[in-house]
Amino acid sequence: MPVALIVLAAGKGTRMQSDLPKVLHKIAHAPMLWHAMRAGQALEPDACVVVAGHGAEAVEASAKSLDDRAVIALQSEQLGTAHAVAQAFPALEDFSGDAIVLYGDTPFISEHTLARMAEARARHDVVVLGFEAADPARYGRLITDGDALLRIVEFKDASAEERAIRLCNSGVVAANKTTLAALIDAVGNNNSAGEFYLTDIVEIARARGLSATVVRCDEAETMGVNSRADLAQAEAAFQARARAEALENGITLAAPETVFFAWDTVIGRDTEVEQNVVFGPEVTVESGARIRAFSHLEGCHVSRGAVVGPYARLRPGAELAEDVHIGNFVEVKNAILHEGVKANHLTYIGDAEIGERTNIGAGTITCNYDGVFKHKTTIGKNAFIGSDTMLVAPVTVGDGAMTGSGSTITRDVPDGALALARPQQVTKDGFATKLFTMLKAKRAKQSKQ
Repeated sequence: MPVALIVLAAGKGTRMQSDLPKVLHKIAHAPMLWHAMRAGQALEPDACVVVAGHGAEAVEASAKSLDDRAVIALQSEQLGTAHAVAQAFPALEDFSGDAIVLYGDTPFISEHTLARMAEARARHDVVVLGFEAADPARYGRLITDGDALLRIVEFKDASAEERAIRLCNSGVVAANKTTLAALIDAVGNNNSAGEFYLTDIVEIARARGLSATVVRCDEAETMGVNSRADLAQAEAAFQARARAEALENGITLAAPETVFFAWDTVIGRDTEVEQNVVFGPEVTVESGARIRAFSHLEGCHVSRGAVVGPYARLRPGAELAEDVHIGNFVEVKNAILHEGVKANHLTYIGDAEIGERTNIGAGTITCNYDGVFKHKTTIGKNAFIGSDTMLVAPVTVGDGAMTGSGSTITRDVPDGALALARPQQVTKDGFATKLFTMLKAKRAKQSKQ
């Protein structure tokens, strides 16, 4: 059955105390909205409609940057969840199949859970996602009879007996799009808030002879984010889960609680990650690499057998081939380092390509920016770049070439050549002794005055 996602993302999020739409606040370097959309993408949906309100333009730009097929539906007035879902139907006019309603501020619904909801839809007209709450508090309660879901009761309307029920409503719903639209069309707003509640569709469905059921998930999946405190808790929950998965997948974490992952971090088995390592977005580390302490990686690819750090920074576009060594206080940006390259100390490599087995000496800088444009440095294989070399791009150093320590290289260096570019040393015998004597005498005279 074809599937369409309807992601509700219209809330302003007043408790966030922010000008940014709530669903664009980030968990593990990605907007909450992306987490919700990614889970739904596991169902290979034919359509995705994001219902936006506050900051709709920013929400649209974010949604499309993850899925360029995403369509934005505008909810100009927030009149309840059923009203929000109704705004999506014009965008789904030509769609036939199931619709799953998700929430942009509920980022942790899993792919497995959504797959189980899709399976349940084959047997029931309406499927609601529920969870057993440790503290049911003010959640809506799911009233069931065996596998049948009879109705959803809001806390304020529940009896004492109903409030004792621990099976609670997550808000996530699956139904045939046409059925869902018809049910929502029958929802009224005769309640204390004057809003159109999506939860009302269950009783309406039952009254029409349709079946409804509950799929259960772990409470942690239903965590909603409504404040900065919630956001911090969601970040902690994501990191705890990511660390556990990394350990289960054969990755060594020396101090798991100090390692931070991004939402899309990919690390191969038998990789070692030392203490206090931060992974930004778009990082892939192949099997058998070693990421040493206090390193920061983002937008990069690290190949098998490479060593990064300690205290290294890999920025977007850094591509490390097998057995590359990047040492302490080395920064790499938009550069390709081929197999066996070593840059072990105090170096900046930006907008560059470095050939196999080349050694980059301490203090080397590729001077890639002229104040307006970026320029490329190309270094061949088996080259040796002396310590404290300034490579003023655009410049090329050939295979097997060498630069002398302290050189400023402004012209290309041919294969096998040695380039020296520094003032000639001048040595004056005895001059240091005379200078120290003169200075000490001057200091003694000043101290007597």
